[in-house]
Amino acid sequence: MVEKPVDTEAAILESAVALLRERTFEDITYLDLAEAAAVSERTIYRRFPTRSHLLEALARWIESQQFPLPQIRTPEEFRAAVRERFRAYERAPGCAFVAARGASLSPTMESAPTPLARAVFAMLTTAAPTLNSRDTQRIAATAQYFASPIFWARMRTGFDMNADETFEAFDRAMSRAMAIVPQVSWAS
Repeated sequence: MVEKPVDTEAAILESAVALLRERTFEDITYLDLAEAAAVSERTIYRRFPTRSHLLEALARWIESQQFPLPQIRTPEEFRAAVRERFRAYERAPGCAFVAARGASLSPTMESAPTPLARAVFAMLTTAAPTLNSRDTQRIAATAQYFASPIFWARMRTGFDMNADETFEAFDRAMSRAMAIVPQVSWAS
């Protein structure tokens, strides 16, 4: 019987999420992480040379594993997915704040678009196939910001808003952004 190869990076990131249930990101050392993941501290440094590398990778992993997006084809499906994401952030605020912090960093490496960015562009391509490139970019940027963990974190800490109140703010912003789309651009 052939054993399945171990994904060391995933094991490290899963261990970091487990530690986040008990402490903040700042309180997790590379040694703590190495012990939790059952690897050497050197392995952690090889994979994540700085804490910025670790935070960036952890944020992306959390977004994809803890808060996955369903397939989104219409603006209504996008709104429903964002409402559920904000509620999920509220159920796991430690992970959501790490996702927000990681997303706000300048990228430390070349990386693929985030799942949120891919979902927004796919939704716009399907829902408004004749929308011009400039307006697609503008709406996508607006949608990505207002649906992000950064927006949720700012509304929660700055205005003490819960998930549903944050969703209402997101929905008002998206309604204004979508209002620029000519009716003829929407798929029927």
